Amino acid sequence: MKILLSIKPEYANKIFDGTKKYEFRKTIFKDSTVNTVIVYASSPVQRVIGEFTIDSVISEKTEDLWAMTREFSGITKAFFDEYFALKDVGHAIKIRETKKYKEPRRLVDYNIDFAPQSFVYL
Repeated sequence: MKILLSIKPEYANKIFDGTKKYEFRKTIFKDSTVNTVIVYASSPVQRVIGEFTIDSVISEKTEDLWAMTREFSGITKAFFDEYFALKDVGHAIKIRETKKYKEPRRLVDYNIDFAPQSFVYL
């Protein structure tokens, strides 16, 4: 199963250059068969730029999650804290392998009319 995630271009690029090996989420998909993430780089790019396979999903108290992921988080501690403010538990999708597309794709290529706020099953 695949999902499409909206990710800010700065962080999407870090996924594909290998400096970001975790994608953080406040809520996580329920379907345990999801194994691939299609990456939609949000505004101003507004294109699907690649995909990655999921190694695992880590769900932990936020302070423990940061300790486990900080080296390859691709974000600052301040950004992490702001993102997870008022959340006791956070989720990190551990990235296994990436594939950046030679030509970015449009959402309509996936029969999607608008970018999801969080994710959408494909």
